[in-house]
Parts: sequence; structure tokens; C-alpha cells
Amino acid sequence: MASKLVVAAFVSLDGVMQAPGGPGEDGDNNFPHGGWLPPHVDEGFGEIMGGVFANSTGMLLGHRSYDILSSHWPNVPDEEGAWINDMPKYVTTRTPMTATWRNTEVLVGEAAETVATLKKRTDGEIITQGSSGLIHSLQQAGLVDEYRLLIFPVVLGEGKRVFAEGTAPAGLKLTGTRSTGSGILYATYDYSGKPLTGSIA
Repeated sequence: MASKLVVAAFVSLDGVMQAPGGPGEDGDNNFPHGGWLPPHVDEGFGEIMGGVFANSTGMLLGHRSYDILSSHWPNVPDEEGAWINDMPKYVTTRTPMTATWRNTEVLVGEAAETVATLKKRTDGEIITQGSSGLIHSLQQAGLVDEYRLLIFPVVLGEGKRVFAEGTAPAGLKLTGTRSTGSGILYATYDYSGKPLTGSIA
């Protein structure tokens, strides 16, 4: 028994993942570009998103991302795509909290430890949404098995990044690509161990 851990993220061309959905979503460090994703949403985006979650059996969130999503999705009717309400959800936090969003389990402690235990005691595919700080902890602990990145044709120049300064080195294997009419590039990568090095001499 062991789950696969997938990091799924919306990112700008320069790797920023902060506040894609709208102004005010995450204004940390006076981030001025909230809402950079919606202008690029098209039919292809919707099709890709269906595939991103097609095999997922659970969702992993940091505390802040949980607060953002749980303020919206429980109020969305099932016929409008609120399948996320029925999916098992796991929230990592160092501080005990009460989760009111149905099918949510709170993991209290250091993410590197609680998520490692979660992977061992579950089957299937657990996918992240948002949660840049959590992603960095998972990277450092070597817990990420796959990346699914939707890369948008915009450069933001500042903000929280999927691969922040100090990210643990990792080798990746490209497993798929697709693009949409609005210029979104969808790329998937499997973790393949330590980076390879060589010379072009």
C-alpha cells in the first residue's frame, strides 16, 4: 500500500504560482498580479483540467489553500462540478484546526512526516492544489512523484514559485505535453532521481 503524490500547479512562464484565480486571493508581500490566470482560460484548459484530476483519489492542501477552497466549493451545486466536495481531502498544519469541509482529514505536525505517513497508509493518487509552502516541504523531503504543470503565457517577475530558491535538486522525465489555443502549455514530469551531469566537451 502506497499512494503516488502529484504536484499540480498553475504557473506563469517564470514559475510563479501565487494567486492565479483573482485579486485578493493571496496578497502576501504585496503581490500585485492576483488573477493572472482567467484571461487565458479556454476550452482546452477545461479539457486538461479534467485529465489532471481524472485518477486522483485524494487532495492535499496547506492550511491557507484549504481556507481559500473551503470558502467556495461547499456552496457550489454538484451539477456545476463540485465533485471536489466528495473527494477525500487532507490538510497539513502545524496548529490543530477543525475542518468543516466534508471529507477532510487534518494532519497535524510537520508535513514531511505527516505526508510520508499518509502516502504509506493510503492507495491511489494524492494531488496538491496551491500550497506553495507545502510543496517546498514535500520537495525537500523527496516525497513528490510527479508534476503536472499548466504553464501560462505571462511573466510576472515576482511571487511565490513552484521551484523556489533552495529547492532540492531533482531529475525529471518528461511524460507528456499539450498546448491550448490561448497559449497554455501543459507538461507532465515523473521524478527520476538525482540530476544527471555531464560535459559537452
